[in-house]
Amino acid sequence: MYAIIEAGGKQFRVSEGDVIRCDVAGQAGEDVVFDRVPLAGRGTKPIVGTPTVEGAKVTGTVLRHGKGRKILVFKYKPKKRVRKLTGHRQPFAEVKITKIELP
Repeated sequence: MYAIIEAGGKQFRVSEGDVIRCDVAGQAGEDVVFDRVPLAGRGTKPIVGTPTVEGAKVTGTVLRHGKGRKILVFKYKPKKRVRKLTGHRQPFAEVKITKIELP
């Protein structure tokens, strides 16, 4: 059984036991519920929602919070002596999928 969930403006294909990195609020050890499930699959036939599958929800547990790799942003204007270098580390939460409920 699998499901496609929406979390933090992104979509993830998950099964029970998967660990994903997404933007969710909650402390480590808390349960989070993803109720936006656009597609779910049980066996060979998928269940497609319009826009989401009614009554489907995916439950997960927050394992930890962290920051991703540093991305360097370099802005440069030639012949003007303008150079700017900044960095960014995107925060994330690791979530382990514990249960998928389908109608």
